[in-house]
Amino acid sequence: MAVRVDLVISLDGFATTTDQTPDNPFGQDWSRLVGAYVATRTFRERVFKDTSGKGTTGMDDAYAKDYFDNIGAEIMGAGKFGLHNFPDDPNWKGWWGDEPPFGCPVFVLTHKRRPSIEMAGGTTFHFLAADPVDALQQAVTAANGKDVRIGGGPTMVRDYLKAGLVDRLHVAITPILLGRGIRLWDELRGLEAGYTVKSETAESGTVHLTFQR
Repeated sequence: MAVRVDLVISLDGFATTTDQTPDNPFGQDWSRLVGAYVATRTFRERVFKDTSGKGTTGMDDAYAKDYFDNIGAEIMGAGKFGLHNFPDDPNWKGWWGDEPPFGCPVFVLTHKRRPSIEMAGGTTFHFLAADPVDALQQAVTAANGKDVRIGGGPTMVRDYLKAGLVDRLHVAITPILLGRGIRLWDELRGLEAGYTVKSETAESGTVHLTFQR
């Protein structure tokens, strides 16, 4: 069992974008940031349910396959689930669709408790008002020997990194500059100590940087 993080960031370290508009709620920068990942065959199959075989099959796809491999539970923030969109709607089930791509128990950290939601494909969302350590203990139990992924956003990932709770951190560094947003690396000086660091550059220009205990 390992505690893992997989995150896409910009060249200047930002994992969020700030150019959203009512007409374009994701913004142009988001599609630029995650474009290489979204283009992979694995992402198209797992998230878009596209079984046509289309999509890239190089190094980015290999990391996309690894993203889904051996995950027994995930912890995510309320923002990744989408609670900020409909915070008071008891019928809101997140923006991942009727069959989310996780296929495991997902623990959503939020200040407001909600009943668990069982979705198609093996995903069940549990809503916790818990600190990172308590949430991780519950996720480890639910994972039943498989890995636990800290899914983000970046502020939550940083809390787990600062607490020394992450066994493997993989960041896909997209070669674009965002200039603003939430930076992953803030307050993480010396993070590399205690990790073996590996770097690979994909055909897309994405740099896959892995910190492994």
